[in-house]
Order: sequence, then structure tokens, then C-alpha cells
Amino acid sequence: MKIFKRVLIGLVLVLGLGAIGGYFYWQQSVYEPSTQAEQSFKQGIDKEDYLLFESQKSAKHPMVIFYPGALVEPESYSIWAEQLAENGYTVAIAKMPFELAILSGNKADKIREDFKDQDFVIGGHSLGGVMASRYANANLDDERLKGIYFMASYPDEKGTLAKTDLPVISITGSEDEVMNQEAADEAKAYLPEQTEFVSIAGGNHGGFGSYGHQKGDGEATISNEDQQTAIVTTMMNWLNQIK
Repeated sequence: MKIFKRVLIGLVLVLGLGAIGGYFYWQQSVYEPSTQAEQSFKQGIDKEDYLLFESQKSAKHPMVIFYPGALVEPESYSIWAEQLAENGYTVAIAKMPFELAILSGNKADKIREDFKDQDFVIGGHSLGGVMASRYANANLDDERLKGIYFMASYPDEKGTLAKTDLPVISITGSEDEVMNQEAADEAKAYLPEQTEFVSIAGGNHGGFGSYGHQKGDGEATISNEDQQTAIVTTMMNWLNQIK
């Protein structure tokens, strides 16, 4: 019996140390917002399930719901989110458990509970875009869903949008070496014919947020500030077409 207890205690200690080690490894792997992004975040509101950048303009536009990329803190997307809000579009950046959208694909429900009558578009960066497309696929019959957007991302079969007539846009960076281009090309089968494709010249994968260089990414030939501006311009051009 004593041997069993010792084995059990040893097993608990090993599992505990493994969990602690895994937690610290995860912490080291997460991308944190740049100083500039942190400054922009000060203009937002930190809600329990999302970051909110609320437009002060009276014009009625769809809310922009955003799912972050894997292991990227949501504050990292504050620069373009703040600028969209200044131009009349409220933005809600979902907070994901362990910074992984795959663990909470329906997080948009939490946001929409607070804006029950609000039209919305939904999208995301990298893995966040995949999960956002799955959410959109499951809610295509909701008349409040007005469009879907991708930033360095694409849908998978579970998130197919091939038969929707909603506006869809895919924004990529020419220097992105994280996104699998072959998989992205194959994923076009899950996008509708009216999909708009925009490539930001000189932009890379990590430049869709502001959190420094991402492992395995290409070197951007434009500044992060310029890529943020290009994101806002592209999104505004697309959003302004949505009725």
C-alpha cells in the first residue's frame, strides 16, 4: 500500500511539473502586442470575452467581429481596429482560451449577446480566419450576417462558403511565408465566385497584427505602420460596399 502511495504521489508530481513546464513553454510561445499596439488598445474597452473599439459615429454599419491568429494576444490587432472604429465601424476582437481560436470557435456568440440587433461581418487572421469561416458557415441563415473576411487565411471544408452570395474578401501579404500557399489555392474551392482577392505588396503574415516578427515568416518590405494602413484602406473599401 505504501509503494502504491509513493507511485501515486510520484505520478502526481510528474504530471504537475509537466503542466507547469507546458504552461511556461506556452507563455514563451505567445506573441505580445507592440508598444504601438498597446497605445492603440488604450482607446478600446477591455470586456470579459472581447476587446471593444466602439465607433462614436452615428452611421449604422455592421460590427466587425475578429478572431485572432494562433498564439497572438488580441491587443496585437488594436492599431487597425482603432482606425476602423474612427471611420465608423465598431470592432470586437475575441479573446480566446490560450490564445487559440480552435478552442472557442463560437466565441462570437458572446459578442453578439451584447449587440443583439447589430448586423455584423466576421473574419480573422490565420487560424482565426479558419474558425471564423466555420462560425459563418453555421450561421449563413442569419440575416444579420453581412459578410466574411480573411486576413492571411482561408476556409476549410467545415467552413465552406462556396454557395453563399454574401460579400467575401481575402487579404494576403506578398511576403507571407507562414500561410501555406498551396493549401490556400486549394481552399478557393470553398470560397464563392464573388470573393475579392487583395494582396498587400510588401506585407507579411505577422503584419496583419503588430507583435514583431513571427517565426518562419518572410521579411516585410514595408513598415508595419504601412501594412496597418493598407489593412484599414482595404477593409474600408470592402465594408463601404456592404448594405
